[in-house]
Amino acid sequence: MSINEIVLLVIIGFIAGIVGGSLGLGGGIIIVPALVFILGFTQHHAQGTSLAVLLFPVGILAVINYSKSGYVNFKFAAILIVAFVLGSYIGSEISVHLPDKILKKVFAIFLLLISIKMLFNK
Repeated sequence: MSINEIVLLVIIGFIAGIVGGSLGLGGGIIIVPALVFILGFTQHHAQGTSLAVLLFPVGILAVINYSKSGYVNFKFAAILIVAFVLGSYIGSEISVHLPDKILKKVFAIFLLLISIKMLFNK
C-alpha cells in the first residue's frame, strides 16, 4: 500500500463518515464508488471492503449522538438488526456468485432507482 493510497483512503473514509453521520448513508454512496473509480477495486472487492468498514466502528459515534438527541428507536432498530443480518447473509451469498460486470450494473440501477424515487416523491 502506497502513501498515495493511504491518503486517498483517509479522504474517502472522512467524506463517508461525514455523509454517513449526517445523512445516514456512506458505504454504498461514497465508499463503494470511490474504491471502484479512484482505487480501481472490482465491484466485489469494493462492496466487501465497505461492509468490513461498516460492520461496527463507523456508526457507533453517530448512533450515540442521535440517541442523545432522542432520535433512535431501539425497539425498531433491534428488529431491523435481526432482519438485516439475515438479509445481508442471503444478499452476500447471491452477490459473490454474480459476475463483477453484472454486480456493478445492479448496483448502479439500484442507486438510480432510489435517487429517482427520492427526487420525485412528494
